[in-house]
Amino acid sequence: MTLRDAVRSASNTVSSVAREEASISSDPAEDRQRRAAAFARVIASEVGDTWMRRSRGLERDFARGDIYLKFEGDNPTGTQKDRIAFAHVLDAVQRGLQTIAYATCGNYGVAVALAAKLAGLRCEIFVPAGYHTKRLGEMEELGGRLHRPPGTYEDVVARSSEEARRRGWYDANPGKQNTALQLGAYAEIAHEIYRDLGSAPATVAVPVSNGTLLAGIHHGFEDLRKRGLITAVPRLVAASSTHKNPIVTSFLAGSPTCNDLLPEQIRETTINEPLINWHSFDGQEALDALYRSGGDARHVSDEKMRKMSAYLSSKEALQVLPASTAGLIALLELPGQPHEISVAVLTAKR
Repeated sequence: MTLRDAVRSASNTVSSVAREEASISSDPAEDRQRRAAAFARVIASEVGDTWMRRSRGLERDFARGDIYLKFEGDNPTGTQKDRIAFAHVLDAVQRGLQTIAYATCGNYGVAVALAAKLAGLRCEIFVPAGYHTKRLGEMEELGGRLHRPPGTYEDVVARSSEEARRRGWYDANPGKQNTALQLGAYAEIAHEIYRDLGSAPATVAVPVSNGTLLAGIHHGFEDLRKRGLITAVPRLVAASSTHKNPIVTSFLAGSPTCNDLLPEQIRETTINEPLINWHSFDGQEALDALYRSGGDARHVSDEKMRKMSAYLSSKEALQVLPASTAGLIALLELPGQPHEISVAVLTAKR
């Protein structure tokens, strides 16, 4: 296996204001509550509140109604993963734990490593031995300690969770006890979309892998609906690499349950790797969100993602990881009404 989650241009830096707060949050001599409050201010300064803008170029070129792009590459390490990474580290600080552990194949590893450094936590990073990403060096530069056990990503998640349980470390892996925290962190994307538009869009399209991002956005819009701020949740659209994701495959088969794929049938490429899974840890939550929102799902080929990434570079001056364009591609392939508003979440910069 080769490159995975290949964000190449993340600076992994934060502002001088955030660094000043981090001098408090990372100081073990400080009171736990004071450290947590300082780290919460780091999050408020650096994570989320990413920009969204209308793309008239896409509207003209694809004969569509209003299309907005929500760009998560604005986050400190260049992807949406910073939202859940920083949320986990804050939780660890609040609990008084000193070490955080998790499995990763790239972007999430760097996101947690940066957050842990700013909070003064030790960081134990488990990366499958067969995966090779340029972000390994970044993880080590940020103070992470790498472990390279054999097996698939899913195998290594189980291994790192067991190590965390046995050693009393904070477990920042997806699924199970962490689903609620991660859904809450990604719910903020829905809140930001609502705030910027002043209403809910008709459709929100999202790339899916584990399904946490899509389920979290649905959670956020459901919260807005329950509070009476919107009357209906947007239709959600999931997109992933062709025949390599359980959520999309299960939806297109009409299954009410998210069914695992056969691991031996999964083939990674340098383009599809951030999207593929034989098991999606929050797949059922994402599948339920698709059905509840009257949504849709699409398989997207590597070639389409590569071309859309090039299109956004030339027409929108956006350097976007090809895999993060999957939701936008699916959105453009679905029929739309002339004046309806749609949002495509672009999850990572290139």
